[in-house]
Amino acid sequence: MSVHVASRRRTTLRRDFPDALIIDVTSRGPEPWIRLSPFYPHGGIPVPGHPDRTSQSVEGVWQALKVFAAEQEDLAKLDITTMKGIKRTARRLGQPLGHRLDGRLLGYEEARRAIYLPTYRWVLDCKVADLVAELRELGSHRSVVLLDYTTNGNVADLSAPLSHAALIAQRVQEP
Repeated sequence: MSVHVASRRRTTLRRDFPDALIIDVTSRGPEPWIRLSPFYPHGGIPVPGHPDRTSQSVEGVWQALKVFAAEQEDLAKLDITTMKGIKRTARRLGQPLGHRLDGRLLGYEEARRAIYLPTYRWVLDCKVADLVAELRELGSHRSVVLLDYTTNGNVADLSAPLSHAALIAQRVQEP
């Protein structure tokens, strides 16, 4: 199986992957692949540490539980369905202190492991399993390139944002 991840901004895609099926899985991608974006409002996504709450999107969970010196969690982010206005940035709020889970403030890597990974995995398994299966089938016949804004698939590499396309590729290649 051949599933690759590449930057959406890469200008040499066709040269580097001449026979591959190239699929944009970002919030700017086409249907049905846009549904793989963490911004996509599937609804009903369980929020770690909040058994009574659900989120519209994975990004809503990630942003809602983020804590800044100037602003604590913002659970209103869980309800956004437009894929816009979800991000909470250091430019506006100062450096993030971490993500709050069960009353604890988690560091970035721990938050990725305890919040982002299980939440996104749940969406892959429960909301878009059909698309994961389709990618698995497509990848068994030809190379597939998943486009994302970042290509970092290493949860421990904190120097770059984690690529959801890399997480999709990992899931697709699992038995």
